[in-house]
Amino acid sequence: MKYWKKYTPREQDEIITRALSHNVDYQNNISLGIPVSKLDQHVFYEHASFLKDTPLLRAYVQNPNHIGCHTLGESESFFKGTQQLEQEVIELLAVDVLKAPENSCDGYVAAGGTEANIQAAWIYRNLFMQTHGAAHHEIALLSSADTHYSVDKAANLLNLASYRVAVDDNTRTIINEALQHTIQQAIADGIKYFIVISNMATTMFGSVDDPDEYAKHLSAYDVHFRIHVDGAFGGFIYPISQPSNNSLFSNPHVSSITLDAHKMLQAPYGTGIFIVRKGLMQYVFTKEAQYVNGMDITLSGSRSGTNAIAIWMILFTYGPYGWLEKINKLLYRTEWLCEQLDKRKVQYYRHPDMNIVTIRAKHISHDVAIKYGLVPDTHAGAPSWYKIVVMDHVELDALEQFVQQL
Repeated sequence: MKYWKKYTPREQDEIITRALSHNVDYQNNISLGIPVSKLDQHVFYEHASFLKDTPLLRAYVQNPNHIGCHTLGESESFFKGTQQLEQEVIELLAVDVLKAPENSCDGYVAAGGTEANIQAAWIYRNLFMQTHGAAHHEIALLSSADTHYSVDKAANLLNLASYRVAVDDNTRTIINEALQHTIQQAIADGIKYFIVISNMATTMFGSVDDPDEYAKHLSAYDVHFRIHVDGAFGGFIYPISQPSNNSLFSNPHVSSITLDAHKMLQAPYGTGIFIVRKGLMQYVFTKEAQYVNGMDITLSGSRSGTNAIAIWMILFTYGPYGWLEKINKLLYRTEWLCEQLDKRKVQYYRHPDMNIVTIRAKHISHDVAIKYGLVPDTHAGAPSWYKIVVMDHVELDALEQFVQQL
């Protein structure tokens, strides 16, 4: 590991305190032009005694704004201290987790995986339009039938067509014949540019797409394409459980990756992560934002720097080996559950390197689904599947109780 290590709570406190000291000090310095301040001190009392031992809460009170992308060019100098922590998070994840060369990626902490996926589609749409003169109706999103609905949001917002590829109902893998047919249909519809969303663990099944299959089929035609990997769920587990997988930056076909720290990392909500190879973020520069130093380049604009600090703290609390132990614990529980289901001949899908188990609905009564908080594949009718996500709070005792009621 190049950057990922373990820090003690005291070391973290010192680093975060030092970072906050390099941010704007509203109380001791005159800052007249910033449309932001600390959290309202009449509501959020900044001198509470417990704050001295909780650097994250001190950061919330100081309220740093991380507008822009701090891995690229200049940023607002008022918050340069905590921006540096976000830079460290992006480089650590790009290099040590996602296998990118050093200093080869840009990125930022987004509001969630949905924003990160839309950011990717926005970049590649603009790239095709600016470098190839593509028209809107010539650009399309391409993804599997199990892909997250954020892709549909991206298509709607960016005025792009969207094509979904059928998957095998048992293995959840893309059907090659269907992929070829879908590409041919899109080309017949006038599509010349493809934005591929390849899944590193789908939300419902935890299934993983093969980006090289997309690349192989698209390369057979006279079209341009870019591949974005949606690792909103799998990004903090699959590279650990299967470090040699081909959905990382070690694969030259992969241009960008979404992560979501408020899932497996258990960070506060609003901590998605977007990481992209250098040379691509610039396609979404908002030149009209001239009062922002460095200009804005992200979908969300102003962002809470505290969310980046939360990710930083989690990563450096565990370190790479502590995180490996946690992931292996969850995988062990998942394997145990699957063994119990096998004994009872219960049909389910599970990717062997993931902690999601999705069970055929015919095995589960409505009462059991409600009692254990199982998530159906649809709320609009009779579900076909229910999923279990083995998170930190899902212990073997709870899984045993569930299995006994099947």
